[in-house]
Amino acid sequence: MGVHLPYSPKWYWPVEGFFGVPEMDRYFDRNNIFSKFLKTSRQFLRLNDIIMESIEKGGKYSFDLSGPFLRQCRWDPELLESFHELGENGSVEFTGSCSYHSLSSLYPDLSWFKEEVLMYREMLRELLDITPETFVNTELLYTKRVGKILTDLGFNCLITEGSRNLMNGYDPVHVFENNLPTLLRHINLSEDLELRFSEKNWQGYPLIPEKFADWIASMEGDILTLYFNYTSLCFHYRNKSMIDDFIRMFPEALKSRGIDMLTPSEAVKIFEPLRLPTLGTEQTIRYGVNNALGNHAQQLYLRELVRVQEELSELKENKNYRELKQIFGYLQQSEIFFSMNSGNIREGYERAVNYFSILSDFRRAVLEEGV
Repeated sequence: MGVHLPYSPKWYWPVEGFFGVPEMDRYFDRNNIFSKFLKTSRQFLRLNDIIMESIEKGGKYSFDLSGPFLRQCRWDPELLESFHELGENGSVEFTGSCSYHSLSSLYPDLSWFKEEVLMYREMLRELLDITPETFVNTELLYTKRVGKILTDLGFNCLITEGSRNLMNGYDPVHVFENNLPTLLRHINLSEDLELRFSEKNWQGYPLIPEKFADWIASMEGDILTLYFNYTSLCFHYRNKSMIDDFIRMFPEALKSRGIDMLTPSEAVKIFEPLRLPTLGTEQTIRYGVNNALGNHAQQLYLRELVRVQEELSELKENKNYRELKQIFGYLQQSEIFFSMNSGNIREGYERAVNYFSILSDFRRAVLEEGV
C-alpha cells in the first residue's frame, strides 16, 4: 500500500528585486499542509487499527511510506508509533523508496537518485528502526537503468507497475527475472479496491471478501500483487462502504480457498522467477508514462530539474546548500508532473506556469549562490 501526502507548492509569482536564499515557506504553504496532515493522520490511525485486526487473522501487508509523508509524521508521534507497532511481528514489510517522491530515476545522471534512496533508507532506520529489502520507485516507476544500483544497495525485490506494454501478453501473477526479482502490480484488481469499491453502479458492487477471494482463486499463477493508495481506503471508509469489514475478513476468505498472504520479500524467496523480455526494453509508471511526461510542459520541467540539479551539485561546500537541497527535493515531487497533465487543459497550463515561476526563482537563487 502506498502512503503519501504531498508537500504541495503554493500559488507563487516571483517578487521583482527579491534577493537572498529562499526558504520553504516562500514556495510551500506549510500551514495548509499541516492542517491536511492532521486531518488525515486521524483516519490513518483508525485504518492502522483495522490492519492490525486483519494481521491477527493471518493478514500480511507491505507499506510504501513516501519520504514527504514520513517527514510529516514527525508532527504526530502517535501515528509514527502506530506504524512501528504494525511492523513488530513480521507481518508488515516497509519498502524502500525515493526520499522526495521524485522521478529522479529518469535523470541522465543517476547520482541524485542513488542519494535519494540512501536518504530514505536512513530516515526509515531513524524513525522506524527498519532497513528495507524491497524497493518501490515513485508511482511504481520502472526503468531498467536503476537495477544495478538497487542490487548494489542490497535490495532483493522490486515492485513496479504491471502495465500492458510491460506485460506484453503475460499476466502479472509471477515473480519475474530481472537485476533483482520483480513483482508487477495487477492493475485491474488493485483498482477494484482503490477506485471502484464504493461505486454502487459498478457491476462488482458490493465487493465482499469472499467474492474477491474467488476472483483471485480462479487465476492461474504463483503470486498476485495488489498495490493501492492508503488514502483511497480513507475515502471508502468515509463513504460508509464497509471497507473496514472487508480488510478484517479478507485473510480468512483467502485462507479458506488455500491462498496465503505474503510479504514481497517472502514471495521472491519462495517462487522461481519467470523471464519477461520487456523488462529489458520498456519503461512504465502508474497510470502510464504519458500521464507523467506526455506534454511539452512536463518534458520541459524535467529538463529544467536536471539542469538545476547539475548547478546545485556545484554548491555542496556552500553554507546554504542543505536548505537549497531540501527545497529542490520537494520541487521534484511526482504530483507536480501529474497535475500539469490535468483533464482540464486550462488548469494544467495554469499549474505549469506556477511551477515554472517557482523553479525559475529557485534557480535564480542557486545561480546567485554560485557567483
